[in-house]
Amino acid sequence: MDKKHIKILLVDDEPDILEIVGYNLSSEGYTVVTAENGIEAVKKAKKEKPQLIILDVMMPEMDGIEACEQIRLIPELKNVLVTFLTARGEDYSQVAGFEAGADDYITKPIKPKVLVSKVKALLRRYKEQEKQENVVKIGDLTIDRDAYKILLKGKEIILPRKEFELLSLLTSKPGKVFKREEILDQVWGNEVVVGGRTIDVHIRKLREKIGDKTFKTVKGVGYKFVD
Repeated sequence: MDKKHIKILLVDDEPDILEIVGYNLSSEGYTVVTAENGIEAVKKAKKEKPQLIILDVMMPEMDGIEACEQIRLIPELKNVLVTFLTARGEDYSQVAGFEAGADDYITKPIKPKVLVSKVKALLRRYKEQEKQENVVKIGDLTIDRDAYKILLKGKEIILPRKEFELLSLLTSKPGKVFKREEILDQVWGNEVVVGGRTIDVHIRKLREKIGDKTFKTVKGVGYKFVD
């Protein structure tokens, strides 16, 4: 996908952030749409259908966490990348972001060129994932990696992107124990620093949706998928 066909929704209540970050992303050839609060972000996400949303957490009217939750409920936006851009670096804030369905987390202040680099890395993984065209069937579970679609006993289950990628990784080799470091590298990549509880949050979500018995914790090592 060419840069000119990639649309980024930038959401922040600080005009300087919108101007500086928006300018740097536009200079790279991306189409940038902006919003100043969560309510406006949800409306513009529905209308514009961006490939990536960069979302501030602390905003008036509706914060980024709630906006992300609402965006994840919109079927046509289930595969959009969402990364939080916020000055809040506390662990609980990161966990809340991933709980809401975020793919990544970027902490302010950040140099515009570094942010652009991170955006490129995110979109590069997005494009690589789009090329996958294989379907995996394990018991009652069907994973269509091309369509980002999950079927459990014939019923479709909607998963946020990072939950889907984590499930896809674990089911690629059922029974294999994936180390935590390997999961972070394969699902989140080296470009993004995430908290230690990130994997645990996503595994818990998958257990709730797919079934508790299919995900096994190997204490001090990582996780595996069992049929």
